Amino acid sequence: MKQYLLSVHSYANNAVNVSDADMERLYAQTGAVNEKMKEAGVWVFANGLTEPSDATVVRSVGGKVTATDGPYLETKEHLGGFWIINAPDLDAALKWAAEGSAACEEPVEVRPFQDQEA
Repeated sequence: MKQYLLSVHSYANNAVNVSDADMERLYAQTGAVNEKMKEAGVWVFANGLTEPSDATVVRSVGGKVTATDGPYLETKEHLGGFWIINAPDLDAALKWAAEGSAACEEPVEVRPFQDQEA
């Protein structure tokens, strides 16, 4: 089995535009997908992330380390959360990504880890 990263792409400040009731619904839907992944034996780890403004970017160049507040890139979309799963192939990973996308109602990007077998 190969490991895949299923990354959820959210729009900046999307969480402030979602009602509490809708957020609870999204959490429940995503939790149900997590449980389904666990039951299928593909789930490794998953979590959501805070807003990009909470990020700190660390750079180490020539032995000098700097840290700056905020995201590395200024974009309309950001990484909102992720799953790491074990799947036999890309097609299986894509099916799980489709379920995850339906649950969290956001796009999900699928990327295999480099030459890593679960």
